[in-house]
Amino acid sequence: MAALLPALVLFPFAASIIAAFLPAESRNRQAALAGMVSVFGLLATGYFYPGIGAGEVARFRIAWMPMFGLDFSLRMDGLVWLFVMLVLFIGMLVTLYARYYMSPEDSVPRFFAFLLAFMGSMLGVVLSGNLVQLVVFWELTSVTSFLLIGYWHHRADARRGARMAFMVTGAGGLCLLSGVLMLGHVAGSYDLDAVLLAGDVVRAHPWYRAILVLVALGALTKSAQFPFHFWLPHAMAAPTPVSAYLHSATMVKAGVFLLMRLWPVLSGTPEWVWIIAGAGICTMLIGAFAAIFQHDLKGLLAYSTISHLGLITVLLGLGTPLAMVAAVFHTLNHATFKSSLFMAAGIIDHESGTRDMRLLRGLFRHLPYTGTLAIVASGAMAGVPLLNGFLSKEMFFSETALVGGDEDWSLSVAAVAMGVFSVAYSLRFISVFFGRPVMPLPKVPHEPPRWMRFPVELLVLLCVLVGVAPGPIVEPFLRMGVASVLGAHLPAFSLQVWHGFNIALLKSVIALVGGVLFYIVLRQRFALATRSDAPVLERFSGAQAYETTILRVGTAASWVMKWFGTRRLQPQLLLMMVTLVVLPLLLVRPLPAFGTALIPDVDPLFAAMWLIGGACAVAAAWQAKYHRLAALILVGGTGIVTSVTFLWLSAPDLALTQLMVETVTTVLILLGLRWLPPRISPYELNISVPRSVWLRRSRDMAVAVGGGTGMAVLTYAMLTQPVPDSIGDFFLLHALSGGGGSNAVNVLLVDFRGFDTMGEITVLSIVALTVYALLRRFRPAAESIAIPVQQVNDVDPAVRQTPAEQANKGYLMVPGVYLRFLMPFMVMMAVYFFMRGHNLPGGGFVAGLIFAVAVITQYMLGGTHWVESRLGLRPHRWIAYGLIVALVTGVGAWLYGYPFLTSHTAHLDLPLLGEIHVPSAFFFDLGVFMVVVGTTMLILLALAHQSLRSRRTPAEVLAAPPPVLMRETL
Repeated sequence: MAALLPALVLFPFAASIIAAFLPAESRNRQAALAGMVSVFGLLATGYFYPGIGAGEVARFRIAWMPMFGLDFSLRMDGLVWLFVMLVLFIGMLVTLYARYYMSPEDSVPRFFAFLLAFMGSMLGVVLSGNLVQLVVFWELTSVTSFLLIGYWHHRADARRGARMAFMVTGAGGLCLLSGVLMLGHVAGSYDLDAVLLAGDVVRAHPWYRAILVLVALGALTKSAQFPFHFWLPHAMAAPTPVSAYLHSATMVKAGVFLLMRLWPVLSGTPEWVWIIAGAGICTMLIGAFAAIFQHDLKGLLAYSTISHLGLITVLLGLGTPLAMVAAVFHTLNHATFKSSLFMAAGIIDHESGTRDMRLLRGLFRHLPYTGTLAIVASGAMAGVPLLNGFLSKEMFFSETALVGGDEDWSLSVAAVAMGVFSVAYSLRFISVFFGRPVMPLPKVPHEPPRWMRFPVELLVLLCVLVGVAPGPIVEPFLRMGVASVLGAHLPAFSLQVWHGFNIALLKSVIALVGGVLFYIVLRQRFALATRSDAPVLERFSGAQAYETTILRVGTAASWVMKWFGTRRLQPQLLLMMVTLVVLPLLLVRPLPAFGTALIPDVDPLFAAMWLIGGACAVAAAWQAKYHRLAALILVGGTGIVTSVTFLWLSAPDLALTQLMVETVTTVLILLGLRWLPPRISPYELNISVPRSVWLRRSRDMAVAVGGGTGMAVLTYAMLTQPVPDSIGDFFLLHALSGGGGSNAVNVLLVDFRGFDTMGEITVLSIVALTVYALLRRFRPAAESIAIPVQQVNDVDPAVRQTPAEQANKGYLMVPGVYLRFLMPFMVMMAVYFFMRGHNLPGGGFVAGLIFAVAVITQYMLGGTHWVESRLGLRPHRWIAYGLIVALVTGVGAWLYGYPFLTSHTAHLDLPLLGEIHVPSAFFFDLGVFMVVVGTTMLILLALAHQSLRSRRTPAEVLAAPPPVLMRETL
């Protein structure tokens, strides 16, 4: 039974990928796929009801990093069951509605792919049984909602609304992550079951206020609460199905869900009441008042959504058990009537061509069925009796009166004022169906297709049924959901239409009558107003504050770039080197002292080898001014000395890796050198070097020597410190028993730190793809290929050569047959080092580099066309398959109940070979090998193709115009 929980989360993501590749000609396939996912989820969730209704909690857990308290954990109790049903049920109706709403010109596969991905993210939020995992899905909802809000990316308002929503909710998500990390530390676990039992410990901890503020920031930003409410109206640029789903039943409900989920842990203190209830009261009143003065149908619904979310937040902030019951009840009711209203507004827009209420009049004659449905849903939003909104709003009025008591009526007054405003904006919404048309509409209105109206009909029917008979229809589910939060503190309550004459009923009557009178007084203003700003509130614009903040941040960034940034590499390196020298002196106090072995016994051969390496480095710096090829060869000499040093110090794995990296890097830099402009010695041009150039070079040399010396001294000081317990001893002792191999370095990379290696090869792949994408669009300047004729003629006759002589210089060529014989030999070497890597020096990384060098030799022989036609290499596929193999190896451990990338060793008895040991890390290492080959070859292909494009004939060299001699040439 618990195995259905991961299916609920994973199926929408899998369907999202499938939907993206379905043909765009027909919308039926994408809608049917999304509908089937929703129906499956509803059936699977309904299957859990008997156990959840009896008070059980369904759990699914896969060990990931148990020592850090991080497991993939899913958990379903009564509250989660309600929210999962809400997400899937509204999602199913929105899918059907979107089938008819979306235009044939829209990219329907992209829309349903985003919608399904959001559905999976929202299900992940409510089903997460681990707080850190919850934050991951929380951020996924921000990303997918950004894609949905900005779906019509050709519109500036959609792009702006998507950015605003992402910035606000993303910043709140970072605050939530900080709060969750602190909460898990205080509770002693990130597991939700353990956290929910640690309420007394958390509230008594000194970090409680900080945790409360950070968690509240995450919840309030997501649910558009004051002062972060401004992003929601701008998100109305999204298609109406998105608004009906995200902004009534899912995304904005994530914040209130989080407050409900952590209510047993964080509530019950004055700080909770002031922060949560205070934000809710401000939001409730501001949103309701601003909704009255909107002229856009979706704008009115957006601000009314803000107000109702504020109402729910107030109930949660009050902290009483009955307030929790009312909050959960109103969450369900609001999702029902607000989704139907958004869909009705979409039908009006779809059939009339506008959402401007100043133009929309008398629509009831053209849209009688839609008008009736919209009027009933608006009545539920206003709190009209016999509709579901009346019941939960009456519970709200009752709780505000109970909390305030006879002495403090301020909360009751605020609740009634919100009720008055809600009636007024509900009347404003239904006013479009009455009166005489002001002017011809862009389109002649008519009823939508039958199945486009069906979701609205079903939702409105639920509003009526719950309003008339709440006890048998919704009370068992509501009791189940609230019991999972309150536990033994579940209050006695009964959902009835009539509770007698009481203070709550009096407030409802005042709100209804007052709302009608308020609307009548303001009706003339609605017809004459040209702006949507509410009186008084127009001076306090959260959106303007956001835009101002973004503008100031951009200005500050421009200032920083102006003073500290440059497009030239040399000043950047200078700033980095100065920082590298100065910061350790400022931050490391006291500076580390040298160990006892300040001048240890040094082998003369070792010292001579390093003198050679140092001489190569100095000579490379000198030759780089005039002869880049010689400088590259000298740098290679330094790299070889480094490789021999690793070998000298008993690190053969590092020596092998360094040697192969030097080989590959040399070839890649050789290809890149063709793109650089020529460097001509000033002595060859018979000119003197300016003094400023000498000063600049002296400065750079001093900084470089100082930085290198400082780092060398600091490194030596750290290495000579006494180390009581070395971490290396652990790996040496446990490499064979824990990782199945005797080569501690390889076991460390593919077993103990396999997750780090997975991240490293992913980053390596991203870098290679980025280099490839950049070089595909880069074209070297014509002047960067050869020395122009004018400069050649200016060279002293004693050293001058004609362009033909330069073009026809002889090169020492290796016979091609030898290089072709080298290919299979090096492939065998790569296989050899790969197979021995788990027990002896080698491994996937070294083997991948050897294989890459084997292919590079073929490029040197036959060029890109010959190699690609003969070998058929596809670097993109090597990268993709390598990442997939590494990922599948890690996931395979999950199937057996072990943490991600846990290594296991199988003992196979094969004919002729006998018993062999095959660790699962072998396949992970195979993925590393494939990624290394793919990334190296991809960069090589990009450089090689561009270098071929940049070649020119001697005639083209002669015809090239001379470039301007820049200072860098000297």
